[in-house]
Amino acid sequence: MPFAFGFLPGTVNNNDIATPAESRYILTRKEMSLDNRYPNSFVNDVFKKNILLNLAYASGKVSSVKDIVWEEITKPFQFEFSLEPSKTFAFHQDVAEKYRESLVKTTNAHFNALEGFKTDGYLFGDGVCHLASLINQAAQEAGLTVEAPVNHDFAQIPDIPKNYGVSIYYTPGASGSNSRQNLYITNNKGNPVTFKFAYLNNKVSVEIVQ
Repeated sequence: MPFAFGFLPGTVNNNDIATPAESRYILTRKEMSLDNRYPNSFVNDVFKKNILLNLAYASGKVSSVKDIVWEEITKPFQFEFSLEPSKTFAFHQDVAEKYRESLVKTTNAHFNALEGFKTDGYLFGDGVCHLASLINQAAQEAGLTVEAPVNHDFAQIPDIPKNYGVSIYYTPGASGSNSRQNLYITNNKGNPVTFKFAYLNNKVSVEIVQ
């Protein structure tokens, strides 16, 4: 008589049955060096610190200028956030009307002196366009729905192809200009996507995982 293996009724606890982990895979990974944001070393340092401060606000490590400790902000770090299907990330809070319902995440910053952003004598927050452009490139290569209304073609961004350049701008009371100089990324997949950021060896990377 052949053997048959089975479970006796009433003896199985479904919590004890191992199931395969949900498979996730990397859609894309992009990185840029913070050594070459600008040829002048002083200006490059301003760009670098503004990029890292922007990421500190995005991660929640910093929520106001009183939280800023540069020795901590410039240490290696990593953080992530996820977008559910049909939800939108925008680089800052002033968004076009069509994104107001789907918006769930921004970088939580306004790139000004009151938030501790630095200036090279031209603008406070110089350098955050480089970060936005890196995120834009990653999101487009991952196949997400991306809108970046104003290109950064007025100035080269090292390590980023020109077509991915994004102009970012925020000033209080200028919602029209602000919303046009923003970056919008909407998850058009059937599952959540996760944005994983890291800073290591003076490079910033973003990885998008589904």
